[in-house]
Amino acid sequence: MKSFFGWMKNSTKIKRWILLIIIGMVLACYGFAQILVLERLEVNDIIKIVLTFVAGATSFIIGMVFMQKRTLELAVFQGSKDVKKLGNTDTKNKDPKVVVIGGGVGLNRILTGLKNYTNNLTAIVTVSTYGNNKIRPTDTIKQSIIALAQNSTEMEKLMNLPIDNVTFGDIYLNAMGRVNKDFAEGIEKSTSILSMIGKVLPATLDEMKICVELEDGTVIEEKEKIAEVTTSKVTKINRVYIKPTNCRTTPGIVEAIKQADAIVIAPGSLYTEVIPNLLIKNVARTIRESKAYKIYISNIMTENGHTDDYTLSDHIKAITEHAGGQIIDYCICDNGDIIPEIVRKYNKAGSNFVYVDKQNIKGVKVISADVSETEGEYIRHNPYETAKQIIEIIVNDLKFKDKKEDENYVLLNAKLKENKKKMKGIKKPKTKKQKRIKTKSKFSNKYHDRIESIRESEQTTSMNKKIYEKAKKMTDAEEKKEKEKFLKEMKK
Repeated sequence: MKSFFGWMKNSTKIKRWILLIIIGMVLACYGFAQILVLERLEVNDIIKIVLTFVAGATSFIIGMVFMQKRTLELAVFQGSKDVKKLGNTDTKNKDPKVVVIGGGVGLNRILTGLKNYTNNLTAIVTVSTYGNNKIRPTDTIKQSIIALAQNSTEMEKLMNLPIDNVTFGDIYLNAMGRVNKDFAEGIEKSTSILSMIGKVLPATLDEMKICVELEDGTVIEEKEKIAEVTTSKVTKINRVYIKPTNCRTTPGIVEAIKQADAIVIAPGSLYTEVIPNLLIKNVARTIRESKAYKIYISNIMTENGHTDDYTLSDHIKAITEHAGGQIIDYCICDNGDIIPEIVRKYNKAGSNFVYVDKQNIKGVKVISADVSETEGEYIRHNPYETAKQIIEIIVNDLKFKDKKEDENYVLLNAKLKENKKKMKGIKKPKTKKQKRIKTKSKFSNKYHDRIESIRESEQTTSMNKKIYEKAKKMTDAEEKKEKEKFLKEMKK
């Protein structure tokens, strides 16, 4: 009985379609009854009866179709407070299987966004601390676990809790590796133990060193010195390779890529976090052979000493050449709508926008969108906007293939709509100064401080110009007097 009344809640949006079905039935019955009641049917009566019956039948059919569609959509959100009593259908198997490859901040931001759309997430993480005693091999794994946690804030506090010069996360991961006699299996089992949305797998369990060869032939075998040496020699990176070259993939990675519906190459340091994963045995080949959606999330800014002056086509070319073939179908890049003051700070550090040169990119569909945000003084990928773009690629492709009635399409489309509403409802708190400003557009709101600075600069320039013109007039007047005086003296 409680389940029945659960359908009547406003949040389910079912009542409107039930009402439409009832109205349709009433109209159809009324039209049919008129035939039985009237003794003589005139032309006007026949037209009225037909129109009433058609309107009733149409309303009934539309109501039934949309009620069934909404029922499917509710299955997506059945874990929420609004609909958790409506049923116990497991939707995990219906979620798209998404594999995200990368490392560092870029990877974790993509995972943070995608966990709102699917439970079938696999993060393949670069782990290379070979020869560096300052960084623990579990650090990159911990950050991905935090990103995939249902409550990332609490998980971060737990994982980074210091205990005798190490963190709880280090102790936990090492303990899981010992208990399961396999580090990768221990991390995989953490999915259920830590209530994670998805799983994290290190790209390889072998000790791996990332090395680069510069265009002048110089070889750098210490990852931390790449930027320093490259900048000092005023040259570029020719290629990146790993030592040993026959590093084995962690068990489960090849299978995850084969079963994936979408493979996402996350943003990050191109030569130390993105490409190294593709150099591990069987990874690039399995991606090339996969029929999944292959999506690359481009970096927003270039990296000093790594990708100086790189355009978007340069990034894609580097990935393609190291992967031994085309592994990118779609590329999501930022439209460059970022506050100039923050960009200038990056410029001073040697970084610039990744220029989107679509004319030089072939075989890859480039999607420009507002996927960036500022976090303090840093430019980051907005996890929710980026994830939305990834899911929209899948949804639009299903729509193109005329699969609007497909269960996967209905579920994903419903999640997109729900998350768009949530994102619209999130408003950044305004300062007192901003509250006093009545802006006329989104642009003027975003760049108000910059616009005010330009206005002040223009006012100063205008004032200086007036002073200059006044001074020039005074000088010209003095020169004229001197000239007249000189001519008078000459005449004498």
